[in-house]
Amino acid sequence: MTKLSDLGPPILAKRHGDEPADERPNFYPCPTCGQLVDMRDARQVFYHERPGHEPLEPEDGDNIIKFPDRRRS
Repeated sequence: MTKLSDLGPPILAKRHGDEPADERPNFYPCPTCGQLVDMRDARQVFYHERPGHEPLEPEDGDNIIKFPDRRRS
């Protein structure tokens, strides 16, 4: 499996406008593998554009951000 560090040093993007109140707007689920992609890191965006890729493997010290489910039944 590929780790984020295998993709090289961070390629950070700058956000246009104000920072959001929480982290959720910075992430989207990859339509291929379902992993959340941080749009502020171009390495992640480019990796998840490749057809047929696997999710990135978590590394030691990674913080997995889980957002509360706000859907109401």
